[in-house]
Amino acid sequence: MNKIMTPKFSVAALTAAAALALSACGSDSEETADTTSAWDEIQEQGTLTVATSGTLYPTSYREEGTDELTGFEVEVVREMAERLELEVEFSEMGFDEMMTSVQTGQVDIAANDIEINEDRKEKFVFSTPFKYSYGTAIVREGDLSGIETLEDLEGKKAAGASTSVYMETARSYGAEEVTYDNATNETYLRDVAIGRTDVILNDYYLQTLAIEAFPELDIVIHPTIKYRPSEGGMVMNKGNDELVENVNKAIDEMLEDGTIAELSAEFFDGADVTEPIDIEE
Repeated sequence: MNKIMTPKFSVAALTAAAALALSACGSDSEETADTTSAWDEIQEQGTLTVATSGTLYPTSYREEGTDELTGFEVEVVREMAERLELEVEFSEMGFDEMMTSVQTGQVDIAANDIEINEDRKEKFVFSTPFKYSYGTAIVREGDLSGIETLEDLEGKKAAGASTSVYMETARSYGAEEVTYDNATNETYLRDVAIGRTDVILNDYYLQTLAIEAFPELDIVIHPTIKYRPSEGGMVMNKGNDELVENVNKAIDEMLEDGTIAELSAEFFDGADVTEPIDIEE
């Protein structure tokens, strides 16, 4: 039996004159100048640019029959931006691309059910966490894809984004990775059902609702595999301290007044994802 472990446009470049002035300063001065300029530019434009996938139900997706982008984190971002007196411009892209876009300054924030971990914290800054969950595995219902524990992932085909923490887990157990370019949930799920892939490792809440959306597929959440308790938040570039401060102020207010919990109930079938989860070992 598996061991259960304990516990989602760009800021304009600086002018040449400003760059020359910064080059004469020490690293502390450079950070301060960059931070101030980034936030000032956002306020001047009146727009927060946000990377998201638009294909990850119920975090970021388009309502069937409409062209309206919505989802749990999409609506959290909209409410946060309203409190900051900013408009939002969403840019839809794959997971790997959105992280690169934050790092290069093409967008201000990435919001797409992104888990906070130590490796990412070395490159980025995260907002206050506002979603807690743990990892599960989607497998074929008839035979559980031949998987009883995470150790059985060796040689299995695992679908997902190459740089996601869940694919890292799959690789660590010897799975063969199968990646997609910002594919929809249906594509991922159907490939498991027909045997093109064997398993999808991902977040419990996302997996549960994804399966409910496609009841005709012969797939199920593995009954005993639970791992990697997690917390998630929005991603920003290092050095943008003033942006981080303002984002966190708005998120903290929204957690305190229950706004994010209400959005959670709306998109996660009544569940409150803002509450930390304790998984027994």
